[in-house]
Amino acid sequence: MIAGRVLALPELPDSAVVAAYWPIRSEVDTRPLLEALAARGLTLCLPHVEHPVLTFLAWRPGDALRRASFGLSEPAEGAAAVEPDLLLMPLARFDRGLNRIGYGKGHYDRAIADLTQRKNVLSIGLAFAVQETETIPTEDHDRRLDIVVTEKEIIRG
Repeated sequence: MIAGRVLALPELPDSAVVAAYWPIRSEVDTRPLLEALAARGLTLCLPHVEHPVLTFLAWRPGDALRRASFGLSEPAEGAAAVEPDLLLMPLARFDRGLNRIGYGKGHYDRAIADLTQRKNVLSIGLAFAVQETETIPTEDHDRRLDIVVTEKEIIRG
């Protein structure tokens, strides 16, 4: 359901570099979405964590992944660094104000702040409806999302 909603977004460009994530724990499984985006010819990348910096490395379905910090899977060594136009991000919690809670290290907040200094970047959070909360306290460094997609709806600012 979530993958179908993302694929139908009018904001999803025909040609873009899309950063996604390889799912861990109970995160929304992005693998079907990654396959569909690749089939459309979009350039894909996955995050690479070098705390405190989050960069993005090119990846296509079938490419090797390696185990990384925080239990993440990321592209194998030697993958090219790319700059995404669109971020598909996992959420631990979110609210209707498009505020989010991730895993508490601020990697995505810093990445969004850095990328938006150079270009327009669309940030889309992927979550299950049950992860919604009434409000999320924010701080100055927190970055709001542009869109949240759940299995039940699309929430825009």
